[in-house]
Amino acid sequence: MSAVKSTIARLWAKADRPAVRAFFLSITALTAALLLALYSGAAAELGQRTLASTTALAALAIAAWVGVTLVPILAKRTPLRWIGYKIEYRITLEGWIYLVGIILVALAALNTGNNLLFLILASLIAIVLLSGVLSSITLSGIELRLVLPEHIFAGQPVRAMVELENEKLTLPSFSLRVEAAKTKLPQANAMLETPVYFPYLPKRDRVQQVIPVTFPRRGVYCQEAFRIVTRFPFGFLRKARQLNLKTEALVYPSVEPTAEYLEILPGLEGALESLTKGRGQDLYALRDYIPTDSARHVHWKASARSGSLMVREFTREDDCRILLVLDPHLSAEESENLKAGVSAANERFERAVNICASLAWHFYENNSLLQFRSAGVQTPLAPADQIIFPILEHLAVAQPLPADPDQSLMADLATSPELFKIIVTTRPHGSVPGSVWSSSYVVFLDDQMV
Repeated sequence: MSAVKSTIARLWAKADRPAVRAFFLSITALTAALLLALYSGAAAELGQRTLASTTALAALAIAAWVGVTLVPILAKRTPLRWIGYKIEYRITLEGWIYLVGIILVALAALNTGNNLLFLILASLIAIVLLSGVLSSITLSGIELRLVLPEHIFAGQPVRAMVELENEKLTLPSFSLRVEAAKTKLPQANAMLETPVYFPYLPKRDRVQQVIPVTFPRRGVYCQEAFRIVTRFPFGFLRKARQLNLKTEALVYPSVEPTAEYLEILPGLEGALESLTKGRGQDLYALRDYIPTDSARHVHWKASARSGSLMVREFTREDDCRILLVLDPHLSAEESENLKAGVSAANERFERAVNICASLAWHFYENNSLLQFRSAGVQTPLAPADQIIFPILEHLAVAQPLPADPDQSLMADLATSPELFKIIVTTRPHGSVPGSVWSSSYVVFLDDQMV
């Protein structure tokens, strides 16, 4: 008994007290109106028309008062907004087989007039109706949330969280599947390539699932809507409800080292080494030799003592300041190909973007002083860890531009001789002005790296 009292007390503490009062008051008033209506009918049978009219009017007045004052209070507190949701449905293969069975039973019942067959037919039809009602209840009151990581790289699987919330007060939901709705845009890509299944969703509760998601290309991914599908309870109907949940994801270019990037890196490191030669004079440490070390840094005496090659490391007096440049302007020939829809120009530009992203990530890992420029975009000179993601955000949405006969971007680069410039371009040799070469390393995408 004490357990029942404690449960009632806990429910009363969580209850919406004004709504509870309005509910019980409505029940009491409508009960009184029903009794007055019954008394009015009895009075009319006895010929007491005045009394019958008075009690009937009183019953109508009480019912009208409940409808005007108490029903709106209860309606505002009733979370039944999902009643008007548009639900799509189609009959499954199992459902068609079941309907054929119903037709056969109906024909047999009509031909024989057997009451037992009519009873079985009514039960079969009731099961179909029950299936439709239960599946609608399962889809009602469900809200969806999709959470993606802040930073997403093309080609790398990330962990996305799909969350379903059941807002129904009394009933759970069963056998729900979340999938991406078809979009009207032909170029749009679905975020959820594989549907996510939720076997059970308790009432007034949330259930989460973490799934791997891979975005194959850089750019902005947009999903306008998602669908929640169920075949509960018998699998005769496949009902679906669409949720307009616009979700966007900005996907960075891949920063994984490619074969092309690995071909560029040794020449780039050699250019940086020649630029910074002699800047560090104080000995910092001795370490084992690795194949990429210069022979002039070998400490021969220490190598003789240890029996293996040892190299010297020096303290650096200042860091090399690097300007990373993506030249988005195509050559005149590639501009014409781009207008004609030839994919080769786009492929070359994608290669340039990926190389630029890999270089930016390389300098981020080395914590270099870095600046980035492109057409209409310029970041401040700062440690790479402070500007790496603004750089990747631009590279995620960068698009090739037509040929620039004035070469305004290259002219601006010539005004910064104090920065070591790494220029990634799809244009051919001879397109870079000579004034830029003295402090630059240019990456051409024609199988020759200069």
